[in-house]
Amino acid sequence: MAQQFTDQNFQQAVLEASKTKPVLVDFYASWCGPCMIQGPIIEQLSDEIGEIAIVGKLNTEESQKTAYEYMVMSIPTLLIFRNGEIVEKFVGVQSKESLASFLKKHV
Repeated sequence: MAQQFTDQNFQQAVLEASKTKPVLVDFYASWCGPCMIQGPIIEQLSDEIGEIAIVGKLNTEESQKTAYEYMVMSIPTLLIFRNGEIVEKFVGVQSKESLASFLKKHV
């Protein structure tokens, strides 16, 4: 199951955790149609790749500070973090296979 990231846990759950394995963050909103398509893909990816990467979601309505800090202007936006830094950025719905490939690249 995908983790839920927030303004409160982002530093520890994403930035610090990315020092040991890649972390994928799906920035989404409840009213966003494409986000509703991306959501189940993120859940499947988390179940399949959870041993080598952390996969989670951040609700941009509830965690506006973090979304603003990373200049998320369109959703879904997906960021992969490694060693506390963004190493990949995607805007729009992405396939599970594509995301898995990029995560494996940063293990």
